[in-house]
Amino acid sequence: MKAKLFTFLSKPYSVLIVILIAILLSLSDRNFGYFFGLGVVLFIAWQKKWDWSYFGIGQKITLQTIITSVWISIVYFFVTGVIDGVLQHHLGDNDLSSLDDLRGDFGNYLLMMIIMWVFAAMGEELLFHGYYMKRLAKLMGGSNKAWGISGVIIAVYFGLSHGYQGLSGIIGITIGSLFFAFLFYKNRTNLLLLVFIHGIYDSIWLTLIYLNEDMRVSGWFEGLIYK
Repeated sequence: MKAKLFTFLSKPYSVLIVILIAILLSLSDRNFGYFFGLGVVLFIAWQKKWDWSYFGIGQKITLQTIITSVWISIVYFFVTGVIDGVLQHHLGDNDLSSLDDLRGDFGNYLLMMIIMWVFAAMGEELLFHGYYMKRLAKLMGGSNKAWGISGVIIAVYFGLSHGYQGLSGIIGITIGSLFFAFLFYKNRTNLLLLVFIHGIYDSIWLTLIYLNEDMRVSGWFEGLIYK
């Protein structure tokens, strides 16, 4: 049974079916679609004897990767801060009420940091770029154009999957995901670069929420454009 399933999942077109099932499951709860997709990724990794290069993790962690991820994360924080400021000015604030339990609670903050690094930074990059984007690009021929189209499709999908954050959140996350898709397009064997940037960026915002400073920082970014 598992051999037949692995054979099916090895077919280029199988990624379309996996994405379709994930979307249908997400109509009930986005976590259902996410964990279904992540389960598929882990099953494939298991059958391939944990060869992570299949998903774009083909380089070891180096000091250069860490340094690069830190400075890109900082630049990304400020650029997206300004973009979000514009979006929230016209479309309303992002709905981050699901993270209110973090405010002033160090235990919840620490737990969420662990969850974020495992399931958001590592899990989402592995699923959306290492699997969805890479396999979809291969399905379309594997050319640079195919990688570009695949990146746009997955960025839109990833943005829509964050519908609970409201329209400004969807648009902002889609724009951010386009940047991550471009990074993977340029670094197809170094998915860990994306993982570190994702994790560092989210860590900054989780820390601001814990300190109850997120709205003030968001207001500061908005004030840079609309004084």
